[in-house]
Amino acid sequence: MKHSANRAANRNVRDGRRSSDDMTTRMTAGATAGAATGSRRNPVWQMIGIIAEILITMAVVCALYIVWQMWWTGVISERTQVETREQVSWATPGTSTAGSTDGADGATGSADSATTIAKAQSGDAPVQPTSASYGDLVAEVYIPRFGEGWQRNIVEGTDAEQLARHGLGHYQSTQMPGEVGNFAIAGHRSGYGEPLGDIDKLQTGDPIIIRTQDYWYVYTYTKYQIVVPTDVWVVAPNPTPDSSDPNAKPTKRMITLTTCEPKYTTATHRWIAWGELKYWAKVSDGIPQELASTDSAGQVRFASTSTTTMSLPARLGSLTPYVFGSLVIWAVLAIAAAVAWQWPLIADIRSGRRRRPDASIYGLLWRLQPGILPIRVVLTVLLAAAAVGALFQWTFPWAAANIPMLQQMSNYVSVQQ
Repeated sequence: MKHSANRAANRNVRDGRRSSDDMTTRMTAGATAGAATGSRRNPVWQMIGIIAEILITMAVVCALYIVWQMWWTGVISERTQVETREQVSWATPGTSTAGSTDGADGATGSADSATTIAKAQSGDAPVQPTSASYGDLVAEVYIPRFGEGWQRNIVEGTDAEQLARHGLGHYQSTQMPGEVGNFAIAGHRSGYGEPLGDIDKLQTGDPIIIRTQDYWYVYTYTKYQIVVPTDVWVVAPNPTPDSSDPNAKPTKRMITLTTCEPKYTTATHRWIAWGELKYWAKVSDGIPQELASTDSAGQVRFASTSTTTMSLPARLGSLTPYVFGSLVIWAVLAIAAAVAWQWPLIADIRSGRRRRPDASIYGLLWRLQPGILPIRVVLTVLLAAAAVGALFQWTFPWAAANIPMLQQMSNYVSVQQ
């Protein structure tokens, strides 16, 4: 009797276990079926989602274009200008190593190769260069009002290529530095390094300093005027509003800066700033007083000594190797991940462990990345980096040069000659 009772109890336990296992199996199957057959949005909402993704992508591209226009073009310009200065290898302004001096030539300095202050020369200024070919480095310009160490190149020519990549451009029909007449230059006010972005901050008497290979020319700012692009008299030999004949024989040594107005929208006008020569000096004698600063030891130092130093972004140069490098790394990593892990997301969808996803551009891109989650993240970042690099290197420059609206936004700043 006792054995019969035990056998009955064991049967009940086994039956209970079977019942529990059956229930677990049914629950698991139900959950899997639920995951596989979960509700999807109707086609209309899926189409709206795709349109939203396209609009978001366009917004991101527009934001990146602004970054390229306002920042990256300046990086390219900086690199080009530094490379140009390295190629010409102009001499460093004169220094003194014989201790403190304050001689008749006006030079001051101290031991340890302190920079000297060049004597201000009177009389007729030498003209340098007497001529220049298109694209040649004509001079360097320093405007302390724009910031300590502010320096830009001036090259021959004012077309889009020169102004976008080489700093400021010299109007080829105007006079050279130091020459009687009008030394006229043009530069961007926004983007491309915005060399004249702060032109509206100039105050009467501010120095505008031009350095050629052998000479300094120190001009002083006098006034400004806003004109339309067809007012070519602003770069004439006598560029003053009250001049009866702007093309008459000049008697003054003047400088004219031209840039766009307004600053951040279509440049319908030009901002014109004028100055007159105050004095000239020899580079071999040192630097103008206006560019001198004093260090903690009381020595005179050149406020802009890093003429060949680039910022970190400028050192990158062309983005082409980085774009193709990102794609090569992506391809190698993707192949390795496909061999090791295949495509887990796609496998889960096919096996029914995940429901079929809604139509999505970004979702499809994400699912196509092989490997586990960290690998997919790295692969996606590599693709995004390559895409941004391609936009900066090829797409945006082409768009700025060929799309009319973007051409106007690029703020070409020379007056019409």
